[in-house]
Amino acid sequence: MSQTDRRSSTRSESRDRRVTVKHTFYSDLESFGSFAGISNLPHYREAPDDWLIVVADIQGSTKAIDEGRYKDVNMVGAACIMVVLNVTRGFKMPYVFGGDGATMLIHPRSSAPRARSLEKTQNLSHHNFDLLLRIGVVPVSDVRKQNLDVLVAKYQLRPDNFLASFAGGGVTLADLLVKEDNGTQGYILIDEIQDDLPDLEGLSCRWEPLAAQRGAMLSLLIQSLSNDRHDAAKVYQEILAEITDKLGQGFSKCRPVKPQNMKFRWPPKGLKSEAQATHGGIRYRRKLLAFYKETFLYWVLDFFKLNAGGYNAPVYRGELHDNSDYLKFDDMIRMFIDCSKENMVALNEILNKYFEAKQIVYGMHEADSAMMTCLLFSLEQSKHVHFIDGSNGGFAIAARQLKQQIKDIATAKP
Repeated sequence: MSQTDRRSSTRSESRDRRVTVKHTFYSDLESFGSFAGISNLPHYREAPDDWLIVVADIQGSTKAIDEGRYKDVNMVGAACIMVVLNVTRGFKMPYVFGGDGATMLIHPRSSAPRARSLEKTQNLSHHNFDLLLRIGVVPVSDVRKQNLDVLVAKYQLRPDNFLASFAGGGVTLADLLVKEDNGTQGYILIDEIQDDLPDLEGLSCRWEPLAAQRGAMLSLLIQSLSNDRHDAAKVYQEILAEITDKLGQGFSKCRPVKPQNMKFRWPPKGLKSEAQATHGGIRYRRKLLAFYKETFLYWVLDFFKLNAGGYNAPVYRGELHDNSDYLKFDDMIRMFIDCSKENMVALNEILNKYFEAKQIVYGMHEADSAMMTCLLFSLEQSKHVHFIDGSNGGFAIAARQLKQQIKDIATAKP
């Protein structure tokens, strides 16, 4: 066999492996435990060719945020993830929460029931929250045709609690394809009327806003401008090293979730949003009353640091501290940290240096507190993940600066 034939055979075998990987692709991935590992390409594996990228995006989220409805926006974004997970319980699925939407990667065998569940969520978003939810589905094979890829890694928060990381440019392209689809490209999921409600069991919104302890809560987006994955990884590695050095003790002291700002009051401010997301009409009122009773019990347990009915208040608080998604990656670094004003100035200087060198674009947004939206799978088994975003728009507002920088670069004279 010639060298050319061998290369052709190797490429063919690689394609076959990408198609035939079983549905446990994500659960079988080896995890890494340090966020610095997001720039280490050996942690990543190619997504199977026949898997599907699901993009959920709230249209007009900027207007809703400007109206002060950021909690509703976060709740709908998180609902998209929860409803898909609930369709096939026990199936581990890679996903990233983006504040005003979400990105997920699903096996084609489960696409039909998950599509129906997302259609139900579209209806709930429209009728219960007056938010227009756009859902798009892009095959991994489609982005590979444009010389990009979908690489997946698994970042461990605690045992049995993970966050997915996406690299290769594929999910960014999928997001663009969905947003640019005018209905003729076949990516947009048609919003068909679904009378029944989506299954959002486990979606929770009960903690008070997390007040900044060090100065300000900072939403930070950093995206490499390089199309070469190795060059992009090198830039991210350098930036993370510089940021870690400036913060002094790395990211640990900048966690937005701390014992000092974790407040559980009764009744929780977010309870109506939670009831609205899980029930409508008369059932909403019944569910809200049930939530009032349930959360009063949790408040008593939390206040007296008690353990009952599978809820161990002190243990849960400690786990919640570790299981927040304040550091994540989906073709860009998404970081939400509690930092001092001096840290913010230093971070802006670092990022502006890389921006001026035409290596990255970035977005920053400051808030005095953070919101937390929770996915509760099993408190007894310590399986829960908590989405963090700024209380005044967070990542969605930071994205405005990043997008403006992209436009400025595109329109700049050579």
